[in-house]
Amino acid sequence: MPTALVTGGSRGLGEVYARELAERGYSLVLVARDGARLAVTAERIGRATGAIVETLPADLTHPAGLAAVVRRVADRERPVDLLVNNAGVECDAVFADAPVEALTAEIDLNVTAVMRLSRAAVPAMVARGRGAILNVASFAGYLPSGGNAYGASKAWVLAFTDTVSASLSGTGVTATAVAAGRIRGEDDPSGPLWLDPRTVVRRSLNDAARGRTLSTPGSVYRGVVGYLEAPRTALRLAARLAGRGRDRCARLERSAVAEPVTADAGPPRLRSAA
Repeated sequence: MPTALVTGGSRGLGEVYARELAERGYSLVLVARDGARLAVTAERIGRATGAIVETLPADLTHPAGLAAVVRRVADRERPVDLLVNNAGVECDAVFADAPVEALTAEIDLNVTAVMRLSRAAVPAMVARGRGAILNVASFAGYLPSGGNAYGASKAWVLAFTDTVSASLSGTGVTATAVAAGRIRGEDDPSGPLWLDPRTVVRRSLNDAARGRTLSTPGSVYRGVVGYLEAPRTALRLAARLAGRGRDRCARLERSAVAEPVTADAGPPRLRSAA
């Protein structure tokens, strides 16, 4: 049975991820600050789905809490097959008025924890030849607004996931960022800009299973992101083509060095790299 670790798993989108993954046959490791709420959520999901649910109360903005989750993610005796970096926070104040402590906590959770947990997960996943990382970013990462650092932190998650995905090519391990738009709560209205959390979760998990680097639930958001991503997509293609060219040149150079040359053989010949 595969195991998924979900941060921010006691409520909201994290709880929806946990429930969906349990229904898909995963055992769970749920991480959240509030241990009491976490225990209630774990018991509810376990009772409804029959899944094995482990809880790990931890505050990812504190070094000790983050270190505990890093150890669990890196534990090769109890491997994590899917890491869902869902936990995040937004400082509501405009940047000039925001307390430095709140901004620091925002970066600690939205940026540092994502990097540290991803880094902890990758070596064991690569050694097994399989695994996936799902980073919950935001549409705000494309259009930072509100005068605070939230959009900037989510833009970092998008760029970071892109980099990690490229570095993992060919390993059997994938990284996917979720550029989610406005997610509807119980009291929010319906409409094309409001996304059902179950739709976000199912779409992103399906995209991760397909090895996609970016998941954008919702047709409106997908259209806008497709437009904004066009230049980056072209650059990715150019980089891949350039990389193939460098690889071919390197193979030709190695072939030339390896080709034996005798005194009567004439000028050295390059062997075909095909």
